Amino acid sequence: MTQRVFNFSPGPAVLPLPVLEQAQREMLSLPGVGMSVLEISHRSKAFDAILAEAQASIKQLLGVPDNYRIVFLQGGAHLQFTMLGMNFLQGSGKTADFVLTGTWGNAAIKEVQKQGPTRVVWDGKDENYSYLPAWSELKLNPDAAFAHFTSNETIQGIQFVGEPDTDAVPLVCDCSSDFLSRPIDVERYGLIYACAQKNAGIAGVTVAIVRDDMLSRAPKNLPGMLDYGNFVKNDSRPNTPPVFAIYILNLVCRWLRDDIGGLAKMDALNRHKANLVYSAIDDSASFYRPHARPDCRSQMNATFRLPSEELEKSFIDDAKKLQLYDLKGHRSVGGIRASIYNAMPLIGVETLASFMRDFAKRNG
Repeated sequence: MTQRVFNFSPGPAVLPLPVLEQAQREMLSLPGVGMSVLEISHRSKAFDAILAEAQASIKQLLGVPDNYRIVFLQGGAHLQFTMLGMNFLQGSGKTADFVLTGTWGNAAIKEVQKQGPTRVVWDGKDENYSYLPAWSELKLNPDAAFAHFTSNETIQGIQFVGEPDTDAVPLVCDCSSDFLSRPIDVERYGLIYACAQKNAGIAGVTVAIVRDDMLSRAPKNLPGMLDYGNFVKNDSRPNTPPVFAIYILNLVCRWLRDDIGGLAKMDALNRHKANLVYSAIDDSASFYRPHARPDCRSQMNATFRLPSEELEKSFIDDAKKLQLYDLKGHRSVGGIRASIYNAMPLIGVETLASFMRDFAKRNG
C-alpha cells in the first residue's frame, strides 16, 4: 500500500484511518447483508439501520433536543443557501439578518437575497475578514425572519466562540467546517446545516438539524426537493439519498463516540493541535504573519503568510518532503493554510509545527 501523507486539504479532507479501514473491510459485503453498501437499496433494512444509527449518533454527540429533526440532504452548503431562503424568508414579509465574516457568509447572502430582502448586520470586508465582531456589537432586527452566521470561515481562518442571543429570532448557522469538532448548544438555533466533507465524512451528504417550529414557516408550494418538511416526512428519502456518504458519516460518528470519547474530548484535542501551529507562528519573530487576529483564530484552518511568495513556494515544496501536503492558501488570502480537522492525527500537526520552526530558523 502506498504510504499515506499528512493531508492538510481544506476539503474534501482527511478521514479517520479506522473509518477507512472499516469501509475497506466492508466494501465487498456489509456484514450479514451479502452485498456492498454501494449496492444496497435505500429502502432496505440494512440502510434503515445505518440511517437510524447516524441520526441517533448525531443526536447523542451534540445533545440534540427532542423538538429537532436531523435530515440528510445533497447539494452541499450551496444548496442550503437557497433552501433556507425559500423555506424561511420567501413570502414571509420579513428581512433576514446576516453577519458577514468571510467567503462563505457572502456566498450565503448572495443566494438568500434571491428569495427575499436581506440586511447586513456586520461586515468584516474592511480588513479582508481577518477578525470577528463581539456579539454585543450586533444590532439584530427583533422581527427578522432569521439571523445567519458562519461559525468557521474556512478560507480566512477565523472562528466564532459561542453564538449571539437572538431572543425570538431564529438563529441559522452554516457550521460546515467545524461541525462535530466541538460541543454546541443546539437549543440556541432554529437551523444548523453542514456539508460533511470537512469533519463528518465525505462529499455528497449535507446534515441539517432543524427545529420543529421552523418547518411550519415554509410556503406550501415549494418544490419537494427544496422543502425541509418533505425530507423530515420521508426520513431523508424523498428520492435516493447518498447512501455511501451517509454510511461513512455514520462510521465517523462511531469513531467520535467510541474512539475519541465524545465532542468535549475532540474539542480538547483540536485545541491542542491548533495551539501547536499557532505557537510556531507566534514564536517566529514575525517570520510567519497570521491572517486572523489572535482572538479570532480558527481551530480548524490556520492561515498565514511568509515574507515573500518565493519563500511560500519553497515552504510548500519543502513540506512535501516530509509528507505534508495541500498547504497552499486560498487565492483570496494567499500564503499558507493548514486545515487541521478532527481526523488529522496529532503526529501530523507535530511534524508540521516542527517543520515550521526549522524553516523559519533556516530562512528568517
